[in-house]
Parts: sequence; structure tokens; C-alpha cells
Amino acid sequence: MKKVIDGKLYNTDTAQEIAEDHHDHPQGWSETLYRTKKRTWFLARNAEYTITILPFTAGEALRWLEQHASADVALEHFGSKIEEA
Repeated sequence: MKKVIDGKLYNTDTAQEIAEDHHDHPQGWSETLYRTKKRTWFLARNAEYTITILPFTAGEALRWLEQHASADVALEHFGSKIEEA
């Protein structure tokens, strides 16, 4: 899917898929986090057969990964921003 938002093209076909989360919902609700070649983050939300593209800052992407992906995925992409507890 392609979407232009604020003069920037977000394309799920050319961006790197980082993580996906499926929710137990009758209509098959899911979210997929992507990163473009220019290291811009965005979320593709598929809810009730409608796909919405949401631009994310790096901080929003990290918070989404903390809640929806494994620690290994978060460390792979944000290791320098994550500190030992």
C-alpha cells in the first residue's frame, strides 16, 4: 500500500517490515511496523479491512516495539537507546 502524508511517500512494498502484531478480533485487526530506506518509521494498521498508515517518530516506534515485539527486535533497532536496568 502507498500513502502520501505531508509530502512523504509511505510504501509497505518497499519499506522493511520490522514487526507485526495480530489482535484477537473478529475482523482480523493487525498492526505492522515498518522502516523506510531513509530510516523513517511508520505503522500500517489493518482494522476491519481498512488499512491506515500512521507516521511514527523513532521514539514512538521504540514504544510500540516495547509493547508489541520481542526484546530482541527492540534491541536490534534501538540497542544504543536501551540501557540495562
